[in-house]
Amino acid sequence: MFDIFTQVDRTIEAAQGGLGIGLSLVKGLVEMHGGTVEAKSEGRGKGSEFVVRLPVRSLEASKPRSEWGAAMTRTPSRRVLIVDDNRDAAVSLAAMLNFMGNETQTAHDGYEALDVAASFRPDLVMLDIGMPRLSGYDTARRIREQPWGRVMVLVALTGWGQEEDRRKSKDAGFDSHLVKPIEPGAMERLLAGLPRPPGPHSAAATAPFNAPRATR
Repeated sequence: MFDIFTQVDRTIEAAQGGLGIGLSLVKGLVEMHGGTVEAKSEGRGKGSEFVVRLPVRSLEASKPRSEWGAAMTRTPSRRVLIVDDNRDAAVSLAAMLNFMGNETQTAHDGYEALDVAASFRPDLVMLDIGMPRLSGYDTARRIREQPWGRVMVLVALTGWGQEEDRRKSKDAGFDSHLVKPIEPGAMERLLAGLPRPPGPHSAAATAPFNAPRATR
């Protein structure tokens, strides 16, 4: 139950209740502090008990770090905008990225994404394709039309990963294409493949960049 994306109820009716990320985040945070977490229950209708144990003393430097904790030291912090009309999905992905040491903001439709991107100026935009009002394709095209949007790395988020789907996202201006649900390892590889955030006066700040294609 502490594995990422694990859910007891996977029916359509419960699909909007969460993505199964919360307990995985708890486990990762606790283990980063050298602790353990376990769950107990005497059966249906009798409730659940979650036990977190943390050491009194700080960990020695040689103590192995969790996979997610190590990821925080391997990649620099990014400014990431997550755009998804599914608010739970956007918040969950933002939590994952924050846990990895990044600064995030969320938007829930294409028009809101354009406003937030103009002020937040993210290094990376994780953009859902299937949104009402303004699709992810059209949002990406409008971002690319702006001077500040030409250097942003745009990643398409979608449930479709066929070659034709990837071609459409590339034609719309996306740098990469990820199939939902996004695994932490795929996110870590994507972040690690990005160039270091340029300084405000760096020549790289105005240079185009093609992100490596992320596959699932």
